Amino acid sequence: MSRLTHTFAQLAQQQKKALIPYITAGDPHPDKTVEIMHGLVEAGADVIELGVPFSDPMADGPVIQRASERALAFKVGLRDVLNMVQQFRTQDNKTPIVLMGYANPIEAMGTQKFADLAKQAGVDGVLTVDYPPEECSDFTQQLKAHDMDPVFLLSPTTEASRVKLIVEQASGFVYYVSLKGVTGAKNMDVQEVQQRVAEIRAMTGLPIGVGFGVRDAATATAVAGFADAVVVGSRMVQEIEQSSVDNVVANTAQLTRSLRQAIDA
Repeated sequence: MSRLTHTFAQLAQQQKKALIPYITAGDPHPDKTVEIMHGLVEAGADVIELGVPFSDPMADGPVIQRASERALAFKVGLRDVLNMVQQFRTQDNKTPIVLMGYANPIEAMGTQKFADLAKQAGVDGVLTVDYPPEECSDFTQQLKAHDMDPVFLLSPTTEASRVKLIVEQASGFVYYVSLKGVTGAKNMDVQEVQQRVAEIRAMTGLPIGVGFGVRDAATATAVAGFADAVVVGSRMVQEIEQSSVDNVVANTAQLTRSLRQAIDA
């Protein structure tokens, strides 16, 4: 059983919802990433979504694009991200880590080599934004052979036939994008999202996470009412952007703590 499956099973037994903060590896400085990750867990994060910096992050809005630019200025690449995960694992062997990124760095490394190194580092899931399920069955099998979960995005425009194809390949959880457009684009229509999640739930027993539009405690509370996980990306990265290197760990932990309290309430 993967760490993701185990974590979601434990939370379901406790009647709790997962909080999944997203940060970009290397932002605001490579030396701070692991420290931020530990701070997020201590503040109540159940899973960490760790972004792999990329020069053309087409699914990400301006906030996360700038985070990638800051990390790339330090020349943070895929191998550096895997090293960060490995460093995190020296103190935390329990919290699942999902890498979120794009196909180019993985293809450049080689999918099998990436799967091998990611497993060695302690990665639990991989969400590759621009790998369509129709074209990545080999990569999916390489991940599953290492007990890592391929995580896929579902959007408001994903047709039922394609949802079925995706959930057949996915494991760990599926990630529902709560709005049309890039991360942090606008406020979500909670009722519309709830209806869509119910339709997806009828097609899969996998946990369903919701993200791309969770901006504050109120939105997190609303989403936790019907989803299995609340994913907070742009708001978390915005907190990093507005913090100094000295207080970024404390500030991201405090934001996580407030979201945790809202979800549990």
